[in-house]
Amino acid sequence: MKKVAQWSVEEVSRWLMDEGMQEYSEPFRNVDGHSLLQLSQTDFQRPPLSLVSSDGGQQLLERVETLRIEHHIEAHKNGHANGDAMRDLADDLIMDTGNGITPAGGSMPGKRNGMVNGYHKDLVKIPMPEPTRSQFPTEWGKTAVAFFYAICCFVSTTVMISVVHERVPPKEVDPPLPDKFFDLFDRVEWAFSICEINGIILVCLWLLQWTLLKYKSIVGRRFFFIVGTLYLYRCITMYITTLPVPGMHFRCSPKLLGDWEAQMRRVMKMIAGGGLTITGSHSMCGDYLYSGHTVMLTLTYLFIKEYSPKRFWWYHWACWLMSVVGIFCILLAHDHYTIDVVVAYFITTRLFWWYHTMANQQVLKEPSPSNFISRAWWYRFFYYLEENIQGIIPRNYQVPYLWRPWQWGHVKYTRIDSE
Repeated sequence: MKKVAQWSVEEVSRWLMDEGMQEYSEPFRNVDGHSLLQLSQTDFQRPPLSLVSSDGGQQLLERVETLRIEHHIEAHKNGHANGDAMRDLADDLIMDTGNGITPAGGSMPGKRNGMVNGYHKDLVKIPMPEPTRSQFPTEWGKTAVAFFYAICCFVSTTVMISVVHERVPPKEVDPPLPDKFFDLFDRVEWAFSICEINGIILVCLWLLQWTLLKYKSIVGRRFFFIVGTLYLYRCITMYITTLPVPGMHFRCSPKLLGDWEAQMRRVMKMIAGGGLTITGSHSMCGDYLYSGHTVMLTLTYLFIKEYSPKRFWWYHWACWLMSVVGIFCILLAHDHYTIDVVVAYFITTRLFWWYHTMANQQVLKEPSPSNFISRAWWYRFFYYLEENIQGIIPRNYQVPYLWRPWQWGHVKYTRIDSE
């Protein structure tokens, strides 16, 4: 392996990515191997390094210390055959005493005693950093808990739609509310189908991308928690305020008037069809505040963009365009009020941004009088999911286990970073 001191700037950046510390890539853009070995605690007490991590660079310094030890051993491993090399090594060990490298028993390695080359072969204690646990443990059990939470929220929302459907006033009695968008654009009958097709494409792209992620368990539980919470909020908002249908074109299913068995069949049909109109599973009214279609169109785009390389700009723009067109088609079809879409977009983006800000900042994972975010009702659940995650999740990809051909040996991961 190439000596650390001879590393180029690119090799230092690659090493940071391999160690899962890509957040240092920008401050270290001009740091080579020699400069890396010179890092000290004082460097992390002033900008820009003081702004990168909340632990004062402790994890990075531990890894740099390991590199120093390896560099030290590499520099002297070929010098044991002659006295001059042994003398240099002894001098180096004496000088390194202040850095935690001390000869066993306190004896001086340079003391002559008539042995090989006139030097006594004392044992040297070199403190090696203890192996630390992974920065990004998989913890599939927590992912299963988040998945169960999302399923419960989705089923509860579907049941609530059936309940609210019974309360929606007839459109002949309570006509649609005034909406500025509806005043500007006439209804396009096929627009809502375009919305759902775009949503299906985005969900499929995200699922494919998720299966290729190396840290799919962590990203998966983040997605399940956020989508579950959004549907839980939607379950509450649609129940407390029941709006009339947005247009006279709606054909709502007949009310069942307390027939719970028929209502449960209706709920199961809707769940089986994914709550989509194009599958014929959604014929109930009342789920207007706020738009579930807008939630999925927005959330899938946010996750696709966040966990794919920045250089895939064409991929990001294509997904963004599908999301925007889908949301516009919701309004163009007059299937949701404009306020439904605005509220859905606002809640989805804010929850996504708040969650990831808290997950990427270690200091926000610690409850304190100054951390007001820790007062959110879902903070304890968040802490349970994220407490062992150290740093920003690398954008690393690998071939899924079921897709791998029969082969022996280690699986090599493909690093696709944010550059």
